[in-house]
Amino acid sequence: MKRTTLHILALPLLTTAVFADGAFYGDPPDATHPWAIHDMNRPQPTRVEPGTFSTQDKPGTPPSDAIILFGGKPEEIEKWQADKTPAEPTKWEVKDGVLQCVPGSGYVRTKQEFSDCQLHIEWSAPSKVEGNSQGRGNSGVFLMGQVEVQVLDNYNNPSYPDGMASSIYGINPPMVNPLRAPGEWQTYDIVFRRPIFKDGKEVDPGYITVFVNGVLTQDHTPLEGGGGHMKRSSPKAFPDKGPLKLQDHGNPVRYRNIWYRPLPKRAIDGGEASHMSEAATTAKREEIAKGIRESAAKLDGIEKMLHFFESLCYADNAEAREFATAAVRDFASAMKEVPPGKIESKKNEILQVTKALRYLTKFKILPEDIDAKKDLEAIIKVEDWEPKPQPKGKKK
Repeated sequence: MKRTTLHILALPLLTTAVFADGAFYGDPPDATHPWAIHDMNRPQPTRVEPGTFSTQDKPGTPPSDAIILFGGKPEEIEKWQADKTPAEPTKWEVKDGVLQCVPGSGYVRTKQEFSDCQLHIEWSAPSKVEGNSQGRGNSGVFLMGQVEVQVLDNYNNPSYPDGMASSIYGINPPMVNPLRAPGEWQTYDIVFRRPIFKDGKEVDPGYITVFVNGVLTQDHTPLEGGGGHMKRSSPKAFPDKGPLKLQDHGNPVRYRNIWYRPLPKRAIDGGEASHMSEAATTAKREEIAKGIRESAAKLDGIEKMLHFFESLCYADNAEAREFATAAVRDFASAMKEVPPGKIESKKNEILQVTKALRYLTKFKILPEDIDAKKDLEAIIKVEDWEPKPQPKGKKK
C-alpha cells in the first residue's frame, strides 16, 4: 500500500458531527454486540408522523405509516368480506362513517392478511342496554383470525373474567376494567406477536399487549395457543399471515378508525437484534467496517484517517490500519513542528485525534505505546489543554 502524506497544516477544523458526538465514545462492539454503545453508525429510526387522538365526536387520524383497514369511507367496505363465504360481499353495513355488525350475518374479515402488528381499533356497544354478561354488546377482535381480544359491554356488567372486554379470550382476564358507558367509543391499542415454531417446537409463544382507552389491560400476555370457548388451548403454530376478523355475536356493535402498522421481525424469527450470535455479530461487524472504509476512501486528511481508525473498532483490516497508523504518525510529527505561537490554532485537531487514540489504546485496538499518542499527549500537557475537573458542590 502506498503511503499517503496528510497535508496537515492546510486542514480546517474538524466539524464532522459523527466524530464530535459519536465515534470513539461508548464501549466498542464485542463478540455478541455489533454496535458500540451510543454508536452513530447504527441506523437511525425511520421518521413517522404521529396521528391525532380520537374524541367521542370525531375519530383521530392514523400515523403516517399506518395501513388503513377502515377509516369511515363507504367504499372501504370493499376491503372486507364475509368470513364463511369470502366470495360474497359482507352484509355488515357502513352507516354514518362507522362499520356496523348486522346480527346474524356472520363474522367479517379483511381481504388483506398480515402478521405481527400494532393494531388500533375503536368500538361502541349499543347505547340501549339489553341483556347481561356475555349477551350484552358482544363481539371480538381476532388477530390473524386466530386469537380473540374480547369486545363486550362490561360497564357495570360482570361476566367470567377471561371473557371480559380486552381479555385474551379463554386465556387471561384484563388487569383492570377501564370501559366507558355503553354507546360511547372505546379504544383498543394492541401490540401483537404471533407464536414462532422451529422444527415443530415452540421457541416463542407469541404475545399480546392491550391498552383500553389509554389504560394497560394486557401486559405482554403469552398466547398459549390462541384460546377458545370452554376448552383450554395448547401451543400451536400460527400461519405466516392471517386476516383481521370481527365477530358477529348477535349484537349491533359498531367499529371505526381501524388501522395497523406492521412490526419488524423479532430476532428469533430472522430479524436483526442488538444482541446476536457470535457468528452473526462477526458478519455484521465486517459489514459495518467495510461501509466505513468505503466512506473513508472518499475523504481527505484527518477525517479520512479517523474514519479508517473507526473501522478498526468493528473489524481489523491491514490496509486501513497501515494507512491510519502512517497518517497519525505524520500528523503528530507535523504538530511537533508547529511554532509555539501558532499551536493554539491546532488545538481542536490535536484534541480530537488524541481523543481517538486514547479510545483505541484503551480498548486495545491500537498498542498503548504508540509514539504519535505520546507526542500529542506531550503537547496537550505543555499547553495545559486538558479539561479541568469541575469542583464538587459543598455538602449541606
